[in-house]
Amino acid sequence: MIHRKYQHVLFAFLMALFMSCFMSLVISIFNVGLVEDILEIWLHAWAFAFVVAFPSVMVVAPLVRRLVVLLVHDDER
Repeated sequence: MIHRKYQHVLFAFLMALFMSCFMSLVISIFNVGLVEDILEIWLHAWAFAFVVAFPSVMVVAPLVRRLVVLLVHDDER
């Protein structure tokens, strides 16, 4: 198992992995359709997207967490 102190890195890795997977598939199909070599096109796009997504999530996630804290309030007043 992975130690808790690396939780933010694991979160960023998995978020980038899944989001780049889904988005690259959708965008590949949108751009070229369901062509014969869509799997190869998608895997190439996914590899590129993940290389961009992982460091992006590492940078953006802390900012998003802070923004969420600012935007959410408790019901107690």
